[in-house]
Amino acid sequence: MAGHDHHGHDHHHHHTTNQRALFLAFLLIATFMVVEVVGGLWTNSLALLSDAGHMLGDAAALGLSFLAVRFGARRATPDRTFGYRRFEILAAFVNGLTLLVISIYIMIEAYKRLFSPPEIMSGGMLVIAIVGLVVNVLAAWILMRGERDNLNVRSALLHVFGDLLGSVGAITAALLILLFGWTLADSIASLFVAVLILISGYRVTRDAVHILMEGAPHEVDVVAMQNELLRVDGVNEIHDLHVWSITSNEYAVTCHVLIDETTDDQAVLHDVTNRINRFGAFERSTVQIERAPACCKERTIW
Repeated sequence: MAGHDHHGHDHHHHHTTNQRALFLAFLLIATFMVVEVVGGLWTNSLALLSDAGHMLGDAAALGLSFLAVRFGARRATPDRTFGYRRFEILAAFVNGLTLLVISIYIMIEAYKRLFSPPEIMSGGMLVIAIVGLVVNVLAAWILMRGERDNLNVRSALLHVFGDLLGSVGAITAALLILLFGWTLADSIASLFVAVLILISGYRVTRDAVHILMEGAPHEVDVVAMQNELLRVDGVNEIHDLHVWSITSNEYAVTCHVLIDETTDDQAVLHDVTNRINRFGAFERSTVQIERAPACCKERTIW
């Protein structure tokens, strides 16, 4: 006998405030990213170009979050039984790889410039960097007006805060060049931003690969879950326990529960499901009840 538990209908009711906040922040960041690329080429500033690279990652993350909210409302189909949830993870994987490539490119360019610093239009660089800071502050303000507990909004906000650091680095470099003629500051600032991009790119790629490989969510202790389920009255064994993420914040679990011949299967099903939900917000849980004589002797726990 199998039991199913579904809590996953809230994702069909995302607030329009979140969609609007994510979309407006995306437009702001994406538009200024183009301005910063043009400005970086015009002023010959690698710090501005590297900050634009960081903004590309932010724009991708914001666009991804917005699409995840939109796609999340789509219904499942017979050939896509989980709907379009995994789109978010596939896009995050591509985004993460792109960030890694950008960071490595910036590091190589910054290394070259350390030995032969080019002429930089520090005045223009300063103006563009200050405007970038204002844009990031505005984007953060827009996102903070959305739901604070929404995972997509919260992760997008972290991206923007990271980009604020990039803008501060570019402003600092521009001031050092303008006041002291220290052109090395541009390369050092771009290296600083490249490290930020590398860290965020690594994290995004790592988390996306973990989900695509059907890894258990980091927040869920699977061994502790199995031990907890074994404490249910009448349960002799828990096997074929599988816990995985459908998306970054949507979890699923399946397991087989071996019980005594005289045990009430519905009571066990109810208790097991309740205990599973203590370990996280599981959108889908499927429990297969098996009675002792009908089950094979050799079993795989996981």
